[in-house]
Amino acid sequence: MSKTLFDKVWDSHVVRKIENGPDVVFIDRHLIHEVTSPVAFLGLKNRGNSVLYPNRTFATADHNTPTINQHLPVADPLSANQLKALEENAKQYGISHWGLGHQKNGIVHVVGPEYGITQPGATIVCGDSHTSTHGAFGAIAFGIGTSEVEMVLTTQCIMQPKPKKMRINITGGLNKGVTPKDVALYIISKLTTSGATGYFVEYAGEVFEKMSMEGRMTVCNLSIEMGARGGMIAPDETTFNYIKDREFTPKGEGWDKAMEYWKTLKTDADAVFDKEYTFAGSDIEPMITYGTNPGMGIGISQSVPNADQVEGGVATYEKSLNYMGFNEGDAMIGKQVDYVFVGSCTNGRIEDFRAFASIVKGRHKADNVTAWLVPGSHIVEAQIKEEGILDILTEAGFVLRQPGCSACLAMNDDKVPAGKYAVSTSNRNFEGRQGPGSRTMLASPLVAAAAAVTGKVTDPRTLI
Repeated sequence: MSKTLFDKVWDSHVVRKIENGPDVVFIDRHLIHEVTSPVAFLGLKNRGNSVLYPNRTFATADHNTPTINQHLPVADPLSANQLKALEENAKQYGISHWGLGHQKNGIVHVVGPEYGITQPGATIVCGDSHTSTHGAFGAIAFGIGTSEVEMVLTTQCIMQPKPKKMRINITGGLNKGVTPKDVALYIISKLTTSGATGYFVEYAGEVFEKMSMEGRMTVCNLSIEMGARGGMIAPDETTFNYIKDREFTPKGEGWDKAMEYWKTLKTDADAVFDKEYTFAGSDIEPMITYGTNPGMGIGISQSVPNADQVEGGVATYEKSLNYMGFNEGDAMIGKQVDYVFVGSCTNGRIEDFRAFASIVKGRHKADNVTAWLVPGSHIVEAQIKEEGILDILTEAGFVLRQPGCSACLAMNDDKVPAGKYAVSTSNRNFEGRQGPGSRTMLASPLVAAAAAVTGKVTDPRTLI
């Protein structure tokens, strides 16, 4: 029987099928951080349970960490308590812990791939919705709740109904100035934030085949924003070249054996999906959001749609525009920008900083813009320095911060003030996501760079 890539990975991890119920699925890799794990460990202790496979769980601190002066004690008491709890729980149960100050510390969905924890054909979970990032490697990866974190710690399994299957094809090539972030925002704008609810998505076609691993991670990261359980891309030579010789990947004969399996991880030619979409890469331009969910996005040269052009209630649409201070028919180009954020598990990798630097080189930060440039890990931070990108940024008036989730979400000190506009390379533009009353426009690192040097929403193609 012909199978999709998703079928092959899922079915090979089913421990037990429950009639008229969920599957019991074995989990290969469990990633934890300081926000969603403390209560799970508390439940573990209250039940007198232990961690079944400590070597399959990896802990890093990221959400609540400051991005300046990381050598100093964390000032916020809640954050400090959560960071301490993660450290103590990891030590008690023999789990590797990359806390604040550790050379391997960074955003969980950045460091996982960097160290080869993320591998093709694996099942990966984390108490974080953007776990879908790891699907870029041909893995099944999805976010779980705190009670499920406890379940995985105790049993190394999880109970899940098997999602339906969707394939999204993007054919041809991409135009100048169009990045993987734009591809993802374009797809979400077409499907809406609920268009893939109940599905696991496979991305296919020339555009994804030509994409780097970092670009694929950006696309899969945003799968959750269209309602999907996760997204994945079939592993290929690009994948294998990226993961080879990383710390946790197989070596020697183990590598050869793994490769034999990994090369089978692709959808059979006659496999059937429950739903399928095809788009042309040439139709995509640099994207930007204008509303309060990631589906409210348009090409940067376009105007804010009228209410009768969008799905959903008119009242909700008007509420969103009122929150943003925008009107139907407004052009996005020229809109005010107060903050620019480059980072997060969506766009905190070295390619993102290379793209940002390509625009700001020889230019200078606009006086009206506060810029937070936050690498996703210490590896990225080191690459920025080694490649001379830091020199470009410094000459242009920018300051590089230390690794962490930063302004992606208002859980640390990097909060956008009420009423201020931010062009952000992160993944969510919900009301208050980057700080109470903050107004977020999601975009690529190129669009962020153009805004950072002009002080307003600017088409990056005019600066390339």
